[in-house]
Amino acid sequence: MQPVITHTDCPELKLHSRGKVRDIYELGDALLIVATDRISAFDVIMDEGIPYKGVVLTQISKFWFERMSSIIPHHIISTDVSKFPAPADRYRDQLEGRSMLVRKTRPLPVECIARGYLAGSGWKEYRSDQSICGVSLPPGLEESQELPAPIFTPSTKAEIGAHDENIPFSRVIELCGEELAVHLRDTTLAIYRQAAKFAAEKGIVIADTKFEFGVDNGTLIWIDEALTPDSSRFWPQAGYTPGRPQPSFDKQFLRDYLETLDWNKNAPPPPLPDDIVQKTSEKYREALRRITGIEI
Repeated sequence: MQPVITHTDCPELKLHSRGKVRDIYELGDALLIVATDRISAFDVIMDEGIPYKGVVLTQISKFWFERMSSIIPHHIISTDVSKFPAPADRYRDQLEGRSMLVRKTRPLPVECIARGYLAGSGWKEYRSDQSICGVSLPPGLEESQELPAPIFTPSTKAEIGAHDENIPFSRVIELCGEELAVHLRDTTLAIYRQAAKFAAEKGIVIADTKFEFGVDNGTLIWIDEALTPDSSRFWPQAGYTPGRPQPSFDKQFLRDYLETLDWNKNAPPPPLPDDIVQKTSEKYREALRRITGIEI
């Protein structure tokens, strides 16, 4: 079994930042993104790591980035540690399978969310306003129901410990300009439609997913991660039934467990029992197996 890595230690590399999950290092004109086994829920990082999680995130992202490259270019230069510039190659034990050497871009200040089904914060907003991010929806929809068509529901990009907030498309225009905002919306929905069709053939419903984009020399680039169990809701197609929450291949399992606790969803997090950690790991690995065919 691979050791759980919740914190990388690469003293010869220049640390750029540590996010909720990823440790990012500067490598000249490129960045080295390392997906650790950290997991967050309700924007709080748990104390326990999830075995294999970083590998799952990296390998699923690599799969989708490459598969969708006809829609939009991505930021990956290489995921092969032996091709990383020195001294990164000296830290193979921490980087193998969980790291990406990527292009630097100017990240855009919004998270681009595509929803094909009514779940999560979208379901809560619909019950209150019969709309999501200013997008009006038909009356009488049920929880987990498929929407008439996928919709674009952007959000702010919060700092660690803060919560993302849904915003209307008009706010994206204010932040990015109309031409780029339209490009973001259309690209987000194009990726989602193609990915949802592919996943359905593998027995997975992609209920929703979020993307991040950057700009490099005027070109829109897909960055960060791609259709992972951290950034998406994956439901098993078998047994899918609207009108209730669905079982999942993502961290919704962990969220559901945390909802049963007397916890205010602020740091510090509650301790996670071993069985919750292992079951979460199994769900991530099952998503990897179904989508890419890789078993770990």
